[in-house]
Order: sequence, then structure tokens, then C-alpha cells
Amino acid sequence: MKFQCERSILLNAVTIASRTVAVKSTLSALEGLLFETERDDLVITGYNLKTGIRTKVSADIREEGRLVLNAKLLADIIRKLPEGQVTVSSNPDMLVKLTCGMSYFEIIGTAADDFPELPAVEVENSFRIAEGKLQSMISQTLFAISTNDIRPVHTGSLFEIENSRLTVVSVDGYRLALRRENLQEEALRPCSFVVPGAALTEAEKVSRPDSEELSRISLGSKHIMFSIGDTEIISRRLEGEFLDYHKSIPSVHSIDVYADRRVLLNVFERVSLMISEKYKSPVRCCFDDGILKLATATAIGKATDECDIQGDGKHLEIGFNNRYMLDALRAAPGDRVNIQLTNAIGPAIICPEKPEDDSYLYLILPVRIRTE
Repeated sequence: MKFQCERSILLNAVTIASRTVAVKSTLSALEGLLFETERDDLVITGYNLKTGIRTKVSADIREEGRLVLNAKLLADIIRKLPEGQVTVSSNPDMLVKLTCGMSYFEIIGTAADDFPELPAVEVENSFRIAEGKLQSMISQTLFAISTNDIRPVHTGSLFEIENSRLTVVSVDGYRLALRRENLQEEALRPCSFVVPGAALTEAEKVSRPDSEELSRISLGSKHIMFSIGDTEIISRRLEGEFLDYHKSIPSVHSIDVYADRRVLLNVFERVSLMISEKYKSPVRCCFDDGILKLATATAIGKATDECDIQGDGKHLEIGFNNRYMLDALRAAPGDRVNIQLTNAIGPAIICPEKPEDDSYLYLILPVRIRTE
């Protein structure tokens, strides 16, 4: 194998593919990246037997071939090389030479046959969505997936398509995050599937914010593939019965208040300064007519603050985990939010200000607080 590629382009591709390389494995090939030539392109693959990333870059292919190079060592070398064209060549004994300017390296490669093949995704259904929209849907729900393996299906996000509309839902037992977007394609077959959080994290990183370029999501019987630009992310689907989120969201509520999202976020951030991993405490929220009062008290100290709201909270006093509330407020699109409440033990709903807008919804279960 022999090829030439611009250093910055090669480094970016290696960095992307390295995200799914096994840090330590009994199979040494999994600690490396598979390099393959494909016409005028160089294809680089990383795989950890759960999630695989395959990315393609333009390169000057001098000799075709396949080989595996240690991902960490290769990335370290390329990162330190000067700007310019990087030439990579190998001989039959797997001795690989890298040159760029006056820099020269020799490293040992591994036979490509030792690298496991990525699963073939036999496409049963697929749809397209703008890259920027995909990234926002993932980033605005990913934080709420469960990190507990008791119910493995909840360590991923539910993707649901109905009436040419995509809904993404994440739950962890204490909160729920939901995002919806219309798809450009019509007559899509209804379907639902669960994507592991690890694969979604990589899809979020690869996607470019605000990009209108269409990415494709292809669904197989056991695997899912995200095709984003020149990169493919392949992952096994999570099996199991996902929470029926429709039943988890209250259909009625007795309190409606509205607030400036950024102002409310800042207030929660300030009172949260008294809370740490060592010293935990719920944020006490008192919803009055036109004003929300917040208070925290831990061994570190006490904090109180206020935020103007629109609507009457009917003097409801309720406690929340500060991190859950901060995550939801940071993720919520738009300038203003609607907070729906029922009582001190019922969930809080954060949703758009306009009733007809159902593009997002965050549900947070309250924390019991001592009555003063």
C-alpha cells in the first residue's frame, strides 16, 4: 500500500475513526485502524465489536492495499507532523513508513485479515434528515439516557417514525427528554428502534451543527447505520421493551407558568453553587403569582434567588434535582419555556411556550423536601 494525503485531512479522519477503537483488547487488531484503498479514496475504519466508524477521505493512491495501524501511535505521530503531504507506504513484511517534509517514521503494521469485519446492515427501512437537525435532536435528548444496566434498553434513545415525523426519546427513571422533527420524505413506513448511547454520541460528534446536508439513517433487523457526510457509524440495535412514554407524560395539569429560559437557567446555576458531589441537596422552588423563589442549603452554605415568571404558581412548593433541571433548561430550544405542574409530588413538564408547538418536552420527577 502507498498513498499521499494532506496532514490535516488525514488527522481528522484518523481522529474520527479512532473514537470506536478498543482501548485494550485481547485482539490487538481492535486497538488499531483498518486502512483500505478504494479507487481514489482512502477508507479508515475503527471498531470495538459494538460500534464501528468507517470514514472516507480523498487521497493520492499510488499502490492499493489493506493494513492495520495502531490508532494511538498513528494519531500521535500525525499530530506532531508539520503541515504538508503525508506519504504512507508499506512492504510485504508490514513495515510502514511515514514521511512528511523532513520527518520520517517507521512503524509495524498488522495484517488486515486480523481485523473483524463490520456487520452488514441489510436495510429494511431508511430515512434522511438534515445533519444539523440530527445533531440537535441527539444532543437535546442524549443527556437523559440511563447509565444503569438493569434495563439495558434504556441505555439508548428510542427513535420513532410516524406520519413522516421523527420522535427521539430518552429516559433514565427520573426524567424524560423528547424531541420531534418533521422529515422531508413522505410515505415513510412507521417504525421504532432503540440506538445505544455510545453510537449516538459518535453521531453527534460527527454531525455538523446548522448543516442542511442530508444524512441517512438505515435500519436493519439487528443493526443501525448513520451515514453522515463521508462517515458511516454502524451499531447493534438495543432489544427490549422501551418505556411507553405516552403514558408517562401527564395529560392534565393545574398550573401553567412561563419564564425566560436563559434567566431561569442563570438563577438555577447560581443557587446550584451550594451543591456538589459531596454535599447534595434539592433546589427548593416556590411558585407564587408572577415570581419563582429558589433556595438551597448544604454544609457549604445557603443560597436564595428569584426569577420573574408569567402566571400564578398557586404557592406550590416543590423540590428538584439541580442537575436534572439544568440539563433540561440548557437543552430546551427557544427563548421562553412553559412549566406545567400539578402538585409537590407530580412531575414537572418543560415545553415550548406555544401550545401548538410539540417539538420538545422534558419531564422531571420532583425530590421530596422537608416542610419548613
